[in-house]
Amino acid sequence: MTTPVHDTSVHSASVNSASDGAPRFTDRLWERTAVLRAAIDDMEFLRRLGDGTLPLDVFRTYIEQDALYLAEYAKALALLAVRSPDPQTAAFWATSAATAAVVETELHEGLMSSGALPESAGTPEHSPACLGYVSYLTATAATEPYPVAAAAVLPCFWIYAEVGRRLAADAHDVLATDPSHPYAQWVTTYDDPAFHESVATARRLVDAAAAAATTTQRDAMEKAFVVATRYEFQFWDTALNPQPWPAS
Repeated sequence: MTTPVHDTSVHSASVNSASDGAPRFTDRLWERTAVLRAAIDDMEFLRRLGDGTLPLDVFRTYIEQDALYLAEYAKALALLAVRSPDPQTAAFWATSAATAAVVETELHEGLMSSGALPESAGTPEHSPACLGYVSYLTATAATEPYPVAAAAVLPCFWIYAEVGRRLAADAHDVLATDPSHPYAQWVTTYDDPAFHESVATARRLVDAAAAAATTTQRDAMEKAFVVATRYEFQFWDTALNPQPWPAS
């Protein structure tokens, strides 16, 4: 749910160890979540976000939740930076944390205050899916070994980028017929080349972490990637299909 900035500072041999065509650990993670990712691709929320038919109040709910998510996701990335194995790796995660905390949050706040979206019904609070996701990432970044934490944050980079390719193409079609569409222009930012470069760097870092990890840690990395991918699905889905907290 975030767009990390372009970063080319990570060039160690270990990070580029998969450049010889050998199987990559992150390919294993991608294959492991094939069914989950297919379910994400088929989501009504993402289809309607891309074709411009998503109700504006639903879109505002999504943006509000994403802003709440980003504030906490930045903390998880900052924790990951502190626990990184070398300064170059730490710099990447720290820069990504700063982007989530400042750049992306400002983008969301600007959209919500633009007048193009309906007024909020009140002060937003984390949905169960949002709170569960960020709590899981923060706890993992704080308490699990670095390789496991790195695998946990990867779906937010990688899955978001792949979904974004299709959304951006659909949004361009929407803008061709309605240049004033209130959020199609925002969706086109999903296909930012700098974002995809950051995804490639994040993958290389997770591959490097797996190469240095124990067998037990690699198994835990796979589980963490799966759990985070499940939360990716729930986060998007609850914008259109909310699951409210019990009355209090």
